[in-house]
Amino acid sequence: MAGEQKASVAVEAQQQGPKLPQKRYFRQRAHVNIFNDIPLEYPVRPSEEDWSKLYPAYFRSTPDDTQAAQTASETKRPISPTSANDSDQEGPQAKRGPGNGSMSADKMAQVEFADIGCGYGGLLVALAPLYPNTLMVGMEIRTKVVGYLQRRIVALRGFQDDLVRRKDAGESIEWVDVRSKLKQEIDALSKPLDPDAEELHDNGETDRLVPGHYENIAAMRINCQKYLPNFFNKAQLSKIFILFADPHFKRRKHKARIISTTMLAEYAYVLRTGGIIYMITDVKDLYDWNVKHLDAFPLFERISDEELENDPAIPCVVNSTEEGKKVARNKGNKYLACYRRIEDPAEQ
Repeated sequence: MAGEQKASVAVEAQQQGPKLPQKRYFRQRAHVNIFNDIPLEYPVRPSEEDWSKLYPAYFRSTPDDTQAAQTASETKRPISPTSANDSDQEGPQAKRGPGNGSMSADKMAQVEFADIGCGYGGLLVALAPLYPNTLMVGMEIRTKVVGYLQRRIVALRGFQDDLVRRKDAGESIEWVDVRSKLKQEIDALSKPLDPDAEELHDNGETDRLVPGHYENIAAMRINCQKYLPNFFNKAQLSKIFILFADPHFKRRKHKARIISTTMLAEYAYVLRTGGIIYMITDVKDLYDWNVKHLDAFPLFERISDEELENDPAIPCVVNSTEEGKKVARNKGNKYLACYRRIEDPAEQ
């Protein structure tokens, strides 16, 4: 069912041309009972998940699929300028065209970033050009919110395809300066918001080319507190983002918080040694709860503020989500803590 929904979204966008969705049609209450038996698609084991449906540009066609290879050659995209993150250049390279392979067809391509409770996708859209060769997935349990983000990503890819065709036809199309764009967005948070503005977050680039062309981001509906290990192998991820999570204020609801001793064991399983878990909230009580559990967990150590100053993802974590922008405009406090996955002494 989920696969058919994704396919229908792509077909609809292809027929009508790229068009960004309007958020007012995708509003949904913030709270979903994670303990309910919600009908969801999930693999029995990570090897059975077909990521090529979400990232078609990053999976090679099967050897006998000559037609797909010809199409990929015809739609090859221009190489982007040097990435803002040089270490990312050795990641999997996008195939720059439609693909129908599977994970077994291209072992290099695998998801490395997971945004848990991704909401409307502000973080993914901001990170996509910073890490153009890193696959990242947004995981969200709310149906309408996932539908919005999936349509948003399809539209952004469509805009990039149009820009590529225009550039190939000889038109002058510029590349976006990722870092200066992010700085402008942060500066804009100090200014009053236009009361008629529907969107608080950046919609993504529709008239300039970006590294990666948004082919490296995707969204899926999933209950992470039940099925996270079904999607990721041990030590597969390098970054996990938990941004402005539901605080679940009532004591009897604390068991539903996204950071707990049980969930930290799963995060430690899917994070590689040296991987980072990013946590930010505007609720001090939730921050204290998260820090208490992370400090007590033996496989995580806190990263100093001095070290975080050199992390290119931090400005996006703090400022790029819709909730983060709301807090900034209301002049509220944001509480950030990042922890590194350390080596398990039992595995040495």
